[in-house]
Amino acid sequence: MSSLTMRPCGDFRTSYKQDNTIFETKTIRWVTIFTILALCFAPLLVDAYFITLLIQISYLGIAALGLNILVGYTGQISLGHGAFFGFGAFASAWLNTSFHIPVFLCIPLAGFLTMGVGMMFGAPAARIKGLYLAIATLASQFIIEDFFARAEWFSGGSAGSMAEPISLFGFNFDTDQSFYYVALFSLVFMFIWGCNLMRSRDGRAFVAVRDHYLSAEIMGVKLNKYRLLSFGVSSFYAGIGGALYAHYLGYVSAEGFTIMMSIQFLAMIIIGGLGSIKGTLMGVIFMVFLPEVLEGGVGLMKMTDWGNIPMVVDGLAYIKEMAIGLVIIGFLIFEPEGLAHRWTQIKNYWKFYPFAY
Repeated sequence: MSSLTMRPCGDFRTSYKQDNTIFETKTIRWVTIFTILALCFAPLLVDAYFITLLIQISYLGIAALGLNILVGYTGQISLGHGAFFGFGAFASAWLNTSFHIPVFLCIPLAGFLTMGVGMMFGAPAARIKGLYLAIATLASQFIIEDFFARAEWFSGGSAGSMAEPISLFGFNFDTDQSFYYVALFSLVFMFIWGCNLMRSRDGRAFVAVRDHYLSAEIMGVKLNKYRLLSFGVSSFYAGIGGALYAHYLGYVSAEGFTIMMSIQFLAMIIIGGLGSIKGTLMGVIFMVFLPEVLEGGVGLMKMTDWGNIPMVVDGLAYIKEMAIGLVIIGFLIFEPEGLAHRWTQIKNYWKFYPFAY
């Protein structure tokens, strides 16, 4: 008789190390490595416009991950993330212009300065929750916006501020193709750091505060400490993303960091999936490519007979403006757990096919 080979069916872990691994399987690990290597050759394979979209995904992805650590993992709401993103942008340009610090050092320093500002606003906010916390963080958005408008020594006021390109060992990263590698490295590094953070003791404390703060407090988790720490980590990520944004564009203006940007960051993590590292990146990619898809749809509509009807053309223009709100509502109704949850369901379906379990 031939011996039967037993193969485990299902997804199970037998140790804490397996349960907290970054890559669930070896296949996912190798696919991730291959994707990163393929992205390294992207400037040689795609046009310049697509490179600008990838750079945009990089610095927005870093900032959005910080917000997801605060909202998705710790359960704290923030409506001022766009202002912290802007503070990081202005801080890096200010450090370079006023103190002549090299740009590649200004970026992490801007992250720490933004972290300090975030913890300053997070100190009172750490003691409140729900609607009151939302109002407190909304206040931080408008306070920082007003600071940008009045502090000409820091932001340049209404004139804005210039930001020098990143320079390292005499080489200037002043083109899209060269800056792309800086953005890609920053994205990979910050996401790996975020994954390791959530596997650490502090990361588990964040989740405990989110899931049941009373039980967490009974077990010895200091609620105010970790709520404040989550605000600091979130602001640090926002500052790094904002600094990259500033040195990529070469110019920073306060008009770009309004409440609308904060809502866009919230939309990214809601669409991608709250409390999911990979979901954050999915949400950012979705939000970056959404205007491009809508623009293409409007262009195709104008080429048809419907494009000659003014009411249809005006209606499409309004839909483009309302797209973010409509998408958020749609995901909250039909896919409240985000794209990461849908991806997991699709993956599990093919993994267990043709069985139902």
